Amino acid sequence: MMKKSLALLAVLGCFSQSSMAATIDMSLIGGQTAFRALSEDLGSALSYKALTPPTSLGWTGFDIGVEATYTQMAKSEATLKTLTGGTSVPGMIIPKLHAYKGLPFDIDVGAFISQEPTTGIQVTGAEIRYGILPGSMALPAIGLRAAMTQLSGVDKLSFSTTSVDLSISKGFLMFTPYAGVGLVMVNSSTSAVTGINSESFNQNKYFAGGNFNMGLMNIAVEWDQTGDAQSYGAKFGFRW
Repeated sequence: MMKKSLALLAVLGCFSQSSMAATIDMSLIGGQTAFRALSEDLGSALSYKALTPPTSLGWTGFDIGVEATYTQMAKSEATLKTLTGGTSVPGMIIPKLHAYKGLPFDIDVGAFISQEPTTGIQVTGAEIRYGILPGSMALPAIGLRAAMTQLSGVDKLSFSTTSVDLSISKGFLMFTPYAGVGLVMVNSSTSAVTGINSESFNQNKYFAGGNFNMGLMNIAVEWDQTGDAQSYGAKFGFRW
C-alpha cells in the first residue's frame, strides 16, 4: 500500500490536480455534520507533516526541499464534490517548499509555504523542535515538536491547526528511519450566514518515515495517519 501510494503521489505531483480544478464554495455546505467531516479531513491533510527525522541539525545545519503530500479523504469526499460543483475529490495533493534551520542547544526551526495551483488554496506552517536526545552513533535521536498551520484562499472558511508530537530515529549509514506520535488541534469556522457552528477538536497523529542522505542530496518519505485519514509524502532536497 505504501509503495502504491508513493508511486501515485510521484505521478500526480507532476501535474495540476484535475480533481480539484474548481473553486471550493462554502455556501454549498450541507449542514453541521458535513462541515465536521470536512474539517476532520482538512485537519488530516493540512496539519504539519515534518518529512524529516528528529536528529538535530546543529547550528550550521540546513534541510531544504520540495515535497508533496497526498491525503485520502476519509469522510468528506461527497461533501467536497458538492462544494466544488460536482468535481470528484477522493484525495488532496499539497505541494510545498520546506526549509529547516539548526540552532544552538539542539533546537531546530522549520517552515513551509504551499499553494494548490488550481484552487487558490494556500497553506503556511511553522515548527520548533527540541532535541531531547540529539542522536549519536550509539544513541537514537528523540525530538519534541510544536507546530502550526494556517489555511487561506477559501472564501468563508477560517481554518488552522496546532500540533505537538514526539518522535524517535536511529541512523544506519545513509538511511535514517523514524516514527512518532502526536496530537493535532483543529479550529475551523465558516461564515455565520451559512448557519454552521465553528468546530474545535483534537485528532490523534501517528507517523513513520525514512530519510536517505547521499552527501548533500536528500530524499525523505513518510506515512501519516491523523484522525481517520492517511497521508503519504515525499520530499527531495538538500540536507547538511
